[in-house]
Amino acid sequence: KGSFIGSILTTLIVVTKGRDSVKLGKSVVFQEADAETRVDVRESVRGQDIFIIQTIPRDVNTAIMELLVMAYALKTSCAKNIIGVIPYFPYSKQCKMRKRGSIVCKLLASMLAKAGLTHIITMDLHQKEIQGFFNFPVDNLRASPFLLQYIQEEIPDYRNAIIVAKSPSAAKRAQSYAERLRLGLAVIHGEANHSESDMADGRQSPPLSRTTPGHTGLELPLMMAKEKPPITVVGDVGGRIAIIIDDIIDDVEDFVAAAEILKERGAYKIYIMATHGLLSAEAPRLIEESQIDEVVVTNTVPHEVQKLQCPKIKTVDVSMILAEAIRRIHNGESMAYLFRNITVDD
Repeated sequence: KGSFIGSILTTLIVVTKGRDSVKLGKSVVFQEADAETRVDVRESVRGQDIFIIQTIPRDVNTAIMELLVMAYALKTSCAKNIIGVIPYFPYSKQCKMRKRGSIVCKLLASMLAKAGLTHIITMDLHQKEIQGFFNFPVDNLRASPFLLQYIQEEIPDYRNAIIVAKSPSAAKRAQSYAERLRLGLAVIHGEANHSESDMADGRQSPPLSRTTPGHTGLELPLMMAKEKPPITVVGDVGGRIAIIIDDIIDDVEDFVAAAEILKERGAYKIYIMATHGLLSAEAPRLIEESQIDEVVVTNTVPHEVQKLQCPKIKTVDVSMILAEAIRRIHNGESMAYLFRNITVDD
């Protein structure tokens, strides 16, 4: 009970049929002097269900390596099932091909399967389609019931609020909140992302003048370049409480800019609700100095230091649903109870 995130970032739970209580498994994860990861499992796990709880700290790659090494150690120790409990799945934002990049999320899914994991419990994947990268079951739990409850219980006069999507791509998630709370919906449009600019992309090489002997160059239709439109707010936020909904809050510049726009349009309070509070770099300072009144995130990612730096950051505990998922999987019970009223679009 309480915070799901402990001081131990990689935790082993050994579960045996018939036990009334569950204790942490005896294991040690540490780094050698040369920075190699070493795992020592100090009890028998043969034929047992193993749940590895892995939170993702600032050093993402070390956390992933710890998880892989521990899963492989358990696999070679003849564990029956190895279930990874990963509240925030790393590299989930790298789930699409971008130019000459790679789909790192697919690579990580393959590595976890090869290491020996047989099941994953996670929460609010950046894209639900990521589940298709895995060749074993993935339970993608939702934090929205907890955040909805927070809105109803902790935001005074929430009936005068309006749900805001900070970009058209976030409109579907925001619409889900708006429909459940019976509130209006607004969308901020115009903050185009320049990360996909084709400048210096090299798509004009080799030079257009070079042709293959015997073949004429084809003149293909040219894709029109995107033009950033003026920033507008679709929806009336004047005299309302604006609640911006998203799944991840990391670099907060976009959220700060959205809060300023909403203030200009007449919103008198600005809340940000997100499942995963990564809050990297200067995020606490920027939030503290911004028009944002409160940032509400769950405890899927450790952020105690950021809370000390910025009192506007609040935490919602989601350990209850993760613990219930572990219990149901171990006992072979249906998971449908944890997905009540969850639709395909949620």
